[in-house]
Amino acid sequence: LRTLSSVIPADVPVEEAGTAPDLGPTGDALDVVLARQTSQPGTRAAAGLAWARATEESGGGPGIFYEEGNHDPATVRERLEAGVERGCHLRGIDPSPVHTRVVTAEPEAEAYTTAVVVAVYGDGKRLLSAK
Repeated sequence: LRTLSSVIPADVPVEEAGTAPDLGPTGDALDVVLARQTSQPGTRAAAGLAWARATEESGGGPGIFYEEGNHDPATVRERLEAGVERGCHLRGIDPSPVHTRVVTAEPEAEAYTTAVVVAVYGDGKRLLSAK
């Protein structure tokens, strides 16, 4: 996975999916924005992405993702909304509605727990070419 900055290019659609489709062969590079939380044994994990882009009234265009992780999903959601709104303000984007995706992984007593949300940019790309 190649982790990218959280910019949404102007002409790229954002489609929400529960599970990613086939994105190419294992071992290829995959460009992503990644939200992750790993918690101690016995502690829940929550991760989320928020995104917004310029409104159609302001000409449409670019947007941003904002990623967050914590053990509490309500805290994740609050930080996502505040973070994406602040990011839009800093970039001069009058955002359309803010969208969020938060996942929660319930803990196990004897194991670490991880929650992950990924925004994927396109399909995988070969890292090395065959000779």
